[in-house]
Parts: sequence; structure tokens; C-alpha cells
Amino acid sequence: MRDDNSVPQGIVWTPLPAASLPAGHPVRQGLHPTVDVTSERKATVPRRDVAAILEAERAWARVVLDAIDDGVLTIDLLGRVTHMNRVAETLTGWSQPEAIGKPLSRVFHLVDGKTQQTTIPPGRRAIEENRTAGFALDCVLVRQDGSKLEIEDSAAPIHDREGRVTGAVIVFHDATRSQVMLERMAYLAQHDALTGLPNRALLTERLSRAISLARRHRHLVALLYLDLDAFKPINDALGHDVGDRLLQAVAGRLQECMRDIDTVCRQGGDEFVILLAEIRQPEDATTVAEKLLAALSRPFHVQGHELLVTLSIGISLYPDDADDADALMQNADTAMYHTKRNGRNGHRSFTAEMDGRPLQRRRIDSGLQRLLPPSQGVFNFS
Repeated sequence: MRDDNSVPQGIVWTPLPAASLPAGHPVRQGLHPTVDVTSERKATVPRRDVAAILEAERAWARVVLDAIDDGVLTIDLLGRVTHMNRVAETLTGWSQPEAIGKPLSRVFHLVDGKTQQTTIPPGRRAIEENRTAGFALDCVLVRQDGSKLEIEDSAAPIHDREGRVTGAVIVFHDATRSQVMLERMAYLAQHDALTGLPNRALLTERLSRAISLARRHRHLVALLYLDLDAFKPINDALGHDVGDRLLQAVAGRLQECMRDIDTVCRQGGDEFVILLAEIRQPEDATTVAEKLLAALSRPFHVQGHELLVTLSIGISLYPDDADDADALMQNADTAMYHTKRNGRNGHRSFTAEMDGRPLQRRRIDSGLQRLLPPSQGVFNFS
């Protein structure tokens, strides 16, 4: 809050409604200038100085309001538009010169999204009730050209220095923007940013659901744990960009081999997990594993390089090997490392004879078997 001693004479500062500005905005805790029209104030400051100060403050306010991402519109006590920022112009379709002085109901025509009946503008309610007023649900703005836009947010009364209501400020934004943001955040929470595949959180959810259904309908669920053999040398020799592109290409081939009801997940690094939600017999899982090995046996062409990679796959089954998601995942992981220890580029199914305790995970890097320039041959990292 500014010290009153620092306020130029002739200007009264009144707090802006906190709800009208985004958190952290430089004017969130700022003040809004109005002219004090008392004769005593007028007598102390020349009129031209008051006008100059007021115009400077108005210019400052215009710059600030135009920097806000939301639409901002103000009205006086008679419900006439007194200001619009650029976002408000874009959302309503009205320019500020066209809108100034016009009734709010004309510039900011709101209807119910279901009934299409005109609704009471929140600015009027903010003035009449002297409190912040939220928009009605399914609120639709009828723009100047007749098109419609779902909007949301709120309105708040504007007060002078004595606390009297002098108007209202309406802050609003495109409601679809919020929905898109929420959907994007939900997607990122459940998917790998690099490949777009489901991540561990989404896999765990789907695996638990698959086990519940399998228990009810008495069918099998298979979990395949995949690891790219000797992937680290690719990053070391050719760079992470090539490695990332290769992971994306691998993800694409894995998905091509799956049914719609199956899930391909990137577990992290160069590890993937595949959930076969419904299979009839254990051999179905080994058939899929063979299909995956064949799919990845074809060279990948990445940024001018021809790359050959192989897979080590571990398989565990519900209910044969485990009856819960965590144990099923651990057993598939164990089987995969047994595949790695026994030559790689293949698959193994979990058995009770395998050491079920957490393995000391260590990468088996045999180095580059062959590293030639792309023009001379193929990079073989298997």
C-alpha cells in the first residue's frame, strides 16, 4: 500500500478488487486512481497539473491491464462500459471506442448455455449486492458478430475512498482455455513426455483393473518387461538426441504390434512394459514376445544413422506367477534380467526357480561391437 504522503494531490488511490487480477500480478496489491473532486483538494493543485497526473496514471493503468491474460471490463453505476482491455476487445468482438458509454447488456450479452435465456450480468449484481459475484454455470457470451463463447470468472464492486460503490470490474476468460489446460495437465500426469506412451502411473491403474476383470472372468493377464540391449552406448556415441529419436521409433513399433485393449508403457530410460489385458493361454504371451523381437530386428533409420537394437524380455502371468500388480511387475522384471544374463535378444517366462529377490541391477554393457560412419555400414548395438 502506498503511503498517503507519496500520493500526488488531486489523486485518490483505491484498492483494486483482489479477485480481478491474477495472483502475483504487479498490480494485484496496487491501487486504482480516481480524482478527488472536493473543493479543498481542487484549491491546492492547479487543474492542468491534476489533468496531467491523471492522464499519466491512466496510461499506466492501460498498459498494466493490457498485459493481463484475462479480459477486463469496467462499468459505472448506470451499467455503462467505461473501460475494456485488449483481451476483452478480442473476446467480445467490440473495440473500446465502440463500447465506451454503451450499456453492459449490449457489449457483454450473456445467455444461459442450456436455455439460451439472457442472464443478469455479474457486474450489475456486484454493484447491487456490493460483493464479488461469480458467473452462472454454463455462461455463454454472445459476441458482437453473433458467435458464442463459453466464459467464466467473476465481477467485483469498485469503491471510492469513502467506501462507496462507484462501479464494477468484470474479469473473464475463455472457459475452453481452462478445460484444455486441465486436459493437458491430466494427460501429462499419465503419459511419458518423450514418447507419448502411458507412464507407470497409468500402467499401474490399468494393470489393477485388468487383474480385477481377470479374477471375475477367469482369464489370464500377462506382463512383459522389455529392455533395449546396450542402449547406453547409443547416447554416448551418437548423442542424446539420436537416442531420444530411437526411443520414439521403438515406441512406435511396439504399439504397432499391440491390440487396442493392450497397453504399451515406457517405464523409464530404455525400459518398456506391455500389459496384455486378456489372453487365453500362456503361449499367447510368448507369441507376442516373438512378434516384438521380430519387429525390432529391422534396422532403425535415425538422423542418417542405421541402427540395429535388440530386446531382452521378461514375462509374468496372472494368476500363475502372482496375484497382485506389484508382484507381477517384480516377477516380469526378474525374468527380464535372467534373459539379459543369458545372452540377451530373447525372452524368458518367470519361474519359481528364479531368484525372486530384488536383483542387483547393473547394466550389461558389452560396448560397441561395430561403430562405423553411416556411409560405411550399420551401427549394431545388439
